[in-house]
Amino acid sequence: MRAAWYERNRSARDVLIVGELAKPALGPGKVLVRVHAAGVNPSDTKRRARAPLLPGNKQQIPHQDGAGVIEEIGEGVSASRLGQRVWIYEALVAGKAGCAAQYVAVPSGNAVPLPSSISFETGACLGVPALTAHRCVFADGPVTGKTLLVTGGAGSVGVHAIQFAKAAGARVFTTVSRPEQALIAKDAGADLVIDRHKEDVVARIQETANNAGAQVVDRVIDVAFGQTLPFAVKLLKVGGVIATYSSDARPEPTIPFLPLLFLDATIRFVNVYMMSREAHESAIEAVMVGLREGWLKPTIASRFSLDQIVAAHEASESGKSVGKIVVLLD
Repeated sequence: MRAAWYERNRSARDVLIVGELAKPALGPGKVLVRVHAAGVNPSDTKRRARAPLLPGNKQQIPHQDGAGVIEEIGEGVSASRLGQRVWIYEALVAGKAGCAAQYVAVPSGNAVPLPSSISFETGACLGVPALTAHRCVFADGPVTGKTLLVTGGAGSVGVHAIQFAKAAGARVFTTVSRPEQALIAKDAGADLVIDRHKEDVVARIQETANNAGAQVVDRVIDVAFGQTLPFAVKLLKVGGVIATYSSDARPEPTIPFLPLLFLDATIRFVNVYMMSREAHESAIEAVMVGLREGWLKPTIASRFSLDQIVAAHEASESGKSVGKIVVLLD
């Protein structure tokens, strides 16, 4: 089968190889999926750049998320799954090989039925971003009637956080950094979109909430923890929650202990790969509802062929793309 892989950690241009590898073996409880599209996540490029290869692997096929059709089933898997369109999540975590290949073998549960109305490209964008977003929004209970701030509302997680929160009856404020991002966040359903480079985030939210100087946000869904903290503590209500899944710019931020203490605040760190089985199942169920009802919609920035996988990784790492990068394997 054609696949992309790396054998050591460095830049995409230095280490990614495209060529022929053996089709993966199919064990009990697993399904073999003919991959049609794979999504590129920041965790995929970071793993390629610096994470050791998984034990026993001499080469690593990247990409946790993908979508395709089940062509073979292992012992114990229902025959009804043959020929089923699916979206795949956490392929590397579950099976040691990712979706940047024509075939991937994963546990049956990691291949979720994909409605016929949903494209493989969309399916490949769901795993890490949608499951992370759901956990951030709902880990601390329902959000109906609550006010949420989603930082980075045009990002792949941020878009889904807005969609989940709005579908559940929340009011959503969000921040962006460019005009094209504002359009995506607004389309996702945000009630207020703030350009963080041009506007005072705290003042704008308090003004919109008709409560100048007050804490008006129940939860913050956050992509940049170290940068967000200074204004989050000015907006967070007593008993509020900051659910964060990234802090790239400031990986070791200073915690404003006393302000958070007097808010009786919760800081929740969300790592999709460490989520419980129950959390995964709840998020998957919600994703399926969103797909069927039509409000859960990833934004695709650009598409690359497998031969262009270096460019795909570089586009994801550049920070200039608005939406998901997809690698096509057809």
